[in-house]
Amino acid sequence: MIFVTGGAGFIGANFVLEWLSGSDEAVVNLDALTYAGNLQTLSSLQGDDRHHFIHGDICDRAQLDRLFATHRPRAVVHFAAESHVDRSIHGPAAFVRTNVEGTFTLLEAARAYWSALDPIQRDAFRFLHVSTDEVYGSLGPDDPPFAETKAYEPNSPYSASKAASDHLVRAWHHTYGLPVVTTNCSNNYGPYQFPEKLIPLMIVNALAGKRLPVYGDGRNVRDWLYVADHCAAIREVLARGRPGETYNIGGWNEMTNLDIVRTVCGLLDTLRPDPAGPHARLITYVTDRPGHDRRYAIDARKIERELGWRPAETFESGIAKTVGWYLEHGEWVANVQSGAYRDWVARQYGSGDEGRG
Repeated sequence: MIFVTGGAGFIGANFVLEWLSGSDEAVVNLDALTYAGNLQTLSSLQGDDRHHFIHGDICDRAQLDRLFATHRPRAVVHFAAESHVDRSIHGPAAFVRTNVEGTFTLLEAARAYWSALDPIQRDAFRFLHVSTDEVYGSLGPDDPPFAETKAYEPNSPYSASKAASDHLVRAWHHTYGLPVVTTNCSNNYGPYQFPEKLIPLMIVNALAGKRLPVYGDGRNVRDWLYVADHCAAIREVLARGRPGETYNIGGWNEMTNLDIVRTVCGLLDTLRPDPAGPHARLITYVTDRPGHDRRYAIDARKIERELGWRPAETFESGIAKTVGWYLEHGEWVANVQSGAYRDWVARQYGSGDEGRG
């Protein structure tokens, strides 16, 4: 049994689906079902006894203690986080609560549980904390990519809250001996991503004939990682990562935001042509957001050297799969945008907190 937090969000849900497609080991999945959490993503697990879903909050220590005592997991994979930079600028309090207070509460619950295990179980236990490359700050055009030894220089409320959570995880290892591993990933993309992030937003807006907003000059650079590759990397780190270590996970795909948008437009021009003309006509430059980091890049050589992981997808193959998925799953997108999935959750689970699938 493994315990996943945030397992109805974009990366967490992809991980749960990937885990159960290749393993019979059960998953306890705790998610607060905020706007970005969507149980419809996990609908294929309906009735699957290996998936135990619990609607709850990682800041609720009593609930965490009950879950550890009841399910006795061998590992925690901690995805639960507020993760959108724009939202953090307008409402930072939620990010401090979930990312800092929530991680602290989860660490304390995990430490209490782990401390009571027998020696063999204690040695085997892992707490895997999923974080972001944004904690490292911004790079100049000629700077080397972020290595695990790069000093933290977070520039947004989101990245500052994740940096704080990373430091807590590190401290709980060095102070208490909790066997933790941390992963810092680059920008993820792929199926089931909430359409506030760049790639799904561009796809959804382009299909609707709406403008495609690009911050500033569009030259901000990010490294792009297909979500299934990220899930495979997490599986490797959980299995063989060394306690106390950090592993950067990247896609080796540095691209500007403008190039990403143009690539999406080109694929849509081929797969879903617009009679009004090329989708790129909808690109609109908007005022840059405050403190917008110019470039992120991940040096992922450590995880390749120590664990043998490299991404399976190129950006070309991954973005083609992603655009195709959104074209084939219009109902999922429409339900997420309309909030209809919230009604589905209420019908499916009523007022109870726990269900299957």
